[in-house]
Amino acid sequence: MAEAPKAARNPFCTELIGAQAPELQFSPYRVFTREQWARLRADTPMTLEADELEELSGLLDELSVEEVETIYLPLSRLLNLYVAAAQKLHSVTSTFLGRTDCRVPFIIGVAGSVAVGKSTTARVLKALLARWPDHPKVDLVTTDGFLLPNRELDARGLMDRKGFPESFDTARLINFLADVKSGKGELEAPVYSHFHYDIMAGQRTLIQRPDILIVEGLNVLQPATFERGSVSEPFVSDFIDFSIFIDADPELIQTWYVERFMRLRSTAFRDPAAFFHRYVTLTHDNAVARALDIWRNINLKNLVENILPTRPRARLILRKGEDHRVSTVALRKV
Repeated sequence: MAEAPKAARNPFCTELIGAQAPELQFSPYRVFTREQWARLRADTPMTLEADELEELSGLLDELSVEEVETIYLPLSRLLNLYVAAAQKLHSVTSTFLGRTDCRVPFIIGVAGSVAVGKSTTARVLKALLARWPDHPKVDLVTTDGFLLPNRELDARGLMDRKGFPESFDTARLINFLADVKSGKGELEAPVYSHFHYDIMAGQRTLIQRPDILIVEGLNVLQPATFERGSVSEPFVSDFIDFSIFIDADPELIQTWYVERFMRLRSTAFRDPAAFFHRYVTLTHDNAVARALDIWRNINLKNLVENILPTRPRARLILRKGEDHRVSTVALRKV
């Protein structure tokens, strides 16, 4: 009997959806090359100046005009369309209910590993989206502000699991997002300092009814978990209208983490008030070894156990290559 012909390989199946991708017959994502994605910019104007790009860049991932025009302008156009659709849907619902509610803020979640460039992506999206006329007020908060203070982490034996789900004041974060979605006029978000490696007591970020709120953090796409028979409780991802996952090979992220650690060691860590000042006295090789130890025993473990499993829940995945540039964009189609 002749062997049955094999089904044609789905052109959208890539490594982004797992090790078994080549054998899959269906992928929930449509994957674009840089060139394909850039064409979706249409006539979206470039609204950022060169000096603004310098301010928005991260410690290692420097933004170029070409990167913004190729990746982030098409993305800002897509997000603008999503926001407009959400606003229209809310208006239709309010009309049906006979209510005149204010517009509900649109929440964008940006997730991914430590050192992958989440903060840079969040900052450039904030700057670009605020240039669109229909939603000029865009705010940004990081979930780092909702980490438990170091004293509490110490008391619970969680300092070596900082950034893991159990190290956050999840109830406070959920209440904050619920208040945002309810349209409360003025809210305060706690502030985290990477310099001090702790929550800054008494400092707050003021959020005043934004059109768009960008929430950047390690585990913003994590689903709620509950035991059989218990009541399901809301989780951070329940409040997100559009989710973005910043992706890269873990070995690449390790390289970036060590590079960032070493650069900070020669700059910010030199300040005696810095939490990591003690690493300044290490030899170069010992400092690299310490950075690798932190990466492998804390950040990589968190990436594998808690962050990567949430990647398939993202609406859009930005996959980065060695040069920190986005190499492919995967947009969920179902």
